[in-house]
Amino acid sequence: MEITYNATGRRKRSIARVWLKPGTGNILVNQKPADSYFPRETLRMVIRQPLEITGTVSKYDIYALVEGGGLTGQAGALRHGIARALVKMDADLRARLKKEGLLTRDPREVERKKYGQKKARKRFQFSKR
Repeated sequence: MEITYNATGRRKRSIARVWLKPGTGNILVNQKPADSYFPRETLRMVIRQPLEITGTVSKYDIYALVEGGGLTGQAGALRHGIARALVKMDADLRARLKKEGLLTRDPREVERKKYGQKKARKRFQFSKR
């Protein structure tokens, strides 16, 4: 029986549920290969970051379900989830991942628009007369 490790990653409004198991380095996101799900190379780099830092690029297969937000938030959530799953699998990797800041959930969210304003912070032009 294969042992799988799972973790949850979050960023902005995105949530990624990640399953990690020994394999050849395949990454499936919402039943699609990661290369076709994430069109930009920068996003593909982001999700591979924890694997490259720990030197486990071709040691594990990753299956992920991602929902909410946009592609950038989803890639960030997936990176967070992969890092957490790697720590569950091998606690010795924690120091390296923590040093790179991959285990910290990015708390930034979109600020809401306020009434009487154009956007969250932009005001209408003030006229004295």
